[in-house]
Amino acid sequence: MISPQLQVAVDVGCRRHRVAVGDAAGELLEEFDVEHSVVGLADFFARIERLRVKFGWPVAVAMEGYNGWARPLDRQVLLRGWRLYNVNNLKLARYKEIFPAPSKSDAIDTRRMLELFRLRGQLRVARNVLQEVAAVPVENDKLKRLTRRRRQLVGEKGRVLNRLQADLQAVCPGLLAITGEADNLWFLSLLASREDLRKIAGLRKSTLLSLEGVGRKYASVIQAWQKQAVFSPEAEWVGPMIVIDAQRVLELKGQIQALDQAIAALVGRSEIARRLDTIPGFGNTCSGELAGEIGTLERFAGEASLAVYLGMATLDNRSGDAEGSKPPRQVNTRAKAAMMVAVARHVEQVPISRVFYEKKRAQGKTHNQAVRALGRHMVRVIWSMLKHGRDYQLRPAADA
Repeated sequence: MISPQLQVAVDVGCRRHRVAVGDAAGELLEEFDVEHSVVGLADFFARIERLRVKFGWPVAVAMEGYNGWARPLDRQVLLRGWRLYNVNNLKLARYKEIFPAPSKSDAIDTRRMLELFRLRGQLRVARNVLQEVAAVPVENDKLKRLTRRRRQLVGEKGRVLNRLQADLQAVCPGLLAITGEADNLWFLSLLASREDLRKIAGLRKSTLLSLEGVGRKYASVIQAWQKQAVFSPEAEWVGPMIVIDAQRVLELKGQIQALDQAIAALVGRSEIARRLDTIPGFGNTCSGELAGEIGTLERFAGEASLAVYLGMATLDNRSGDAEGSKPPRQVNTRAKAAMMVAVARHVEQVPISRVFYEKKRAQGKTHNQAVRALGRHMVRVIWSMLKHGRDYQLRPAADA
């Protein structure tokens, strides 16, 4: 017997959402559009609540774009205690290939979602398309937003630095040569100290020592450059661009540092992040990013599912006598990047992991392949740690 349920399908748009409401037996009860505004979302909940009271059934909502364009509708659904399902677009496309529709529109898409609701009990592909959203601890939700913001700022800093170095190489290559890395605080402080880049060639030692990050050692390096400083004619109009970029990089460094402090504070309050932080090499940033992207283990059927999500497992790709593998498409790229960095650092700090890494390299694996192979084993360790509430413990050398 089919359990009664009020099933709601939402085709998410940037300004307007298409909604279809049906029951577990397949009857279409109502269809309507709502604006993505305070008034529109209030109308959505009023309509669904009216139907819920009328029939007395529990509510289940399926929507595209969980944590994307659907915000804050998805959060409000969870706060009401309704079940929320995220529509996996990759698997939905595969479902549409197997069971094609004559045409495509928002109305048709919402009805296909209702169809998936009814088929979840009989068809595996339908269960894969609709993935229930599990409640995530608020600390992990905050870590997700903070670490994603940090990754964006780090990416922006890299782009601005690349532009700055290219311009500086064209305007004054000798100046760039005095530092091993343009990201140094003292070097950026020097570039940003004057609106006209050419004036830094005449700064006195006392002025140099007043700049942030510049001590006696770097002041001497700068003074040695000043004696042979040469600027191209482009410095008149390119110099101000370099100064602005240097100021922007300094600003980004300050924002990233503030985010690091906020992340470190949350790591101690998140169960997942705190456990991960006990693994040598993971650190606050990688632990916080992984905790934010994982959210909760309830999302995963087992450690193999977690390994695929983190990008630490490949899928078999065999045909006849040919054997191979292929990367899965359902990978969280941010979590994979954090995992690769964390495992690479872990290799440098744990001898037994270093032995495993060297063994894979000796077998002809590249650095990234060897790191992923170790990462696959680390996922098993992480799964066990989180399931049993344990911290990471190094095995004694004799046992290893």
